[in-house]
Amino acid sequence: MSVPNTKTAFKPSLLQFLRRIHFYIGLFVAPFIFVAALSGTLYILSPQLENYLYTDALTVQQQGTSRALSEQIDAARTYAGPESRIYAIRPAPGPTETTRVQFSDPTLGESESRGVFVDPYTLDIKGDMTVYGTSGVLPLRMWIDKFHRNLLLGDLGRNYSELAASWLWIAALGGLLLWAGTRSRRGPPTAANRFMNTRRWHTTVGLVLFLGLLFVSVTGLTWSKWAGGNINSLRADLGWLTPQVNTTLSHHAEQMSHAANGDPHAGHGAAAPGMTTVSADWQRALSSARQAGILAEKVEIRAPKAVGKAWTVTEVDRRWPTRVDAVAIDPQDFSVVDRTRFEAFPLAAKLTRWGVDAHMGILFGLPNQLILIAFGVGLCFMIGLGYRMWWIRKPVASAESPVRTLVAAWLALAFWGRIISVIVAVALSIALPVMGVSLSAFLVVDLVRWKRGQRSAALALSST
Repeated sequence: MSVPNTKTAFKPSLLQFLRRIHFYIGLFVAPFIFVAALSGTLYILSPQLENYLYTDALTVQQQGTSRALSEQIDAARTYAGPESRIYAIRPAPGPTETTRVQFSDPTLGESESRGVFVDPYTLDIKGDMTVYGTSGVLPLRMWIDKFHRNLLLGDLGRNYSELAASWLWIAALGGLLLWAGTRSRRGPPTAANRFMNTRRWHTTVGLVLFLGLLFVSVTGLTWSKWAGGNINSLRADLGWLTPQVNTTLSHHAEQMSHAANGDPHAGHGAAAPGMTTVSADWQRALSSARQAGILAEKVEIRAPKAVGKAWTVTEVDRRWPTRVDAVAIDPQDFSVVDRTRFEAFPLAAKLTRWGVDAHMGILFGLPNQLILIAFGVGLCFMIGLGYRMWWIRKPVASAESPVRTLVAAWLALAFWGRIISVIVAVALSIALPVMGVSLSAFLVVDLVRWKRGQRSAALALSST
C-alpha cells in the first residue's frame, strides 16, 4: 500500500489541528491511560500469583474416588451455618482441585459471594474467602480488577477507565495520521537531537502497538458505564446480544416440588425467601445437564431465583475452544427446558465473547497473557516517551513563544473542515459521553489560553 502524498493529502492546517488534539490527549488523558495500562498488566499477571497465594484452598491431593457432590455441599453448609443460602456451586473441575460452594452474603458488594472450598475426597474445608464476578476471581485479582476498573472509588471511579478507553483509539488514529503526514519531511536521525530521537521511538512503539490500542480501547468500552450502555443498546437493536437461556417455566408455579434455597440479595441470583431444597437437588441438576451435553469440566450450577424459575447449569471455560453452553432445568422433574449453544451464537455475539476474554488474557491462556503483558509495558513506555518529548520542548512564556491552541488550529482549517470536525465531535460526544464532557473541558482550557495569547500578541504589537 502506497503512502499518501503529504503535500496533497495532509495540509499543514490539518496536521496542526491533529497535532493539538494529540497533544491534549497526551497531556491530560495519558495519565489515566497509563494507570489503566499498568493496572491491567498487573491483572494479567494475577492468575499465576493467585494460584500460588491460594494454593491450599484451590488444590488437593487425589485420594481415590471423590465423594458425591451432595455430600460436599452438606459439608459446606455445615461449615457456613444453617442460615447461609447457596448462590452457586462450581464442582471440582479436575482430580486435584476443590469444589467451590458460593453463599450469598448481604454484607458483601455487588457480584460478590462467600466461597467455601471443599476437598472432594475428605470433605475438609480448605478455604473461605470472597469470590467476585462470573469469572470467579479471588481477593487478590478482585482488588486489582476493581482498581483497574474504578480506582476503588465505585461508580464514580468508573469514569476514569471510560475516559481512558474513549480517547485511546482517537490518540492511536491521530498518531498514525501524524506519522503518515510528516514522515517524508523528517531528516536522518542524529545523536544530538534528543527530541527527534525520542519522537522516533514514540512513533515506532505506537505503530507496533496500533492494532492493540484499537482492540483494547473498543473492548474496554463494552464494560464502561455510559458508552457501554450505548453499545448494549446498539447491540440489542441489531440483534447482537448474547443469547441467554429462558428460566421462566411454562407450567404453574405451585406444581413445583423442589426449588432453591437463597436470599433476595440483589444481583446475586439467589432464590426467594422461604424456598427449600436438599443437597441432592444440585446433584440431580448437574446430572441432567451432563446428559444434555454440558460436558465441560468447568461448570457453574445456580438454583432457581424464585418460584416458577428454572435451575441453570452453565459452562464457564472461556479458553480456546470456548465452552459457554448453558441449560435451564425444570425443578419439578429435572428435565431440560431450554438451552443455548455457543456454536449457534450470532457472529457478533461470538466476537464480543472472544474480544472480552482476549482483553482479560483468558482466551489463549499463557500466550494471550504474554502478548498483553508486552502490550501493557509498551504502552506505558510510549506514554513516558510522550512526556519526555513535551519536557524537551516545554513552552517558554515569552512574546517570542506564541501560544499554540486547538482553537487557533481549528480556525485555520478550511470551512468544510471546521464543519466536519464539529459534526464528528458532536456525534462522538453523544456516543461516548465521558469523552464529550472531557472535550468540553479541553475546549474551555484551550479557549482561555487562546484569549490570553490574543491579548499578549496585541500588547506586543502595540509596544513595537
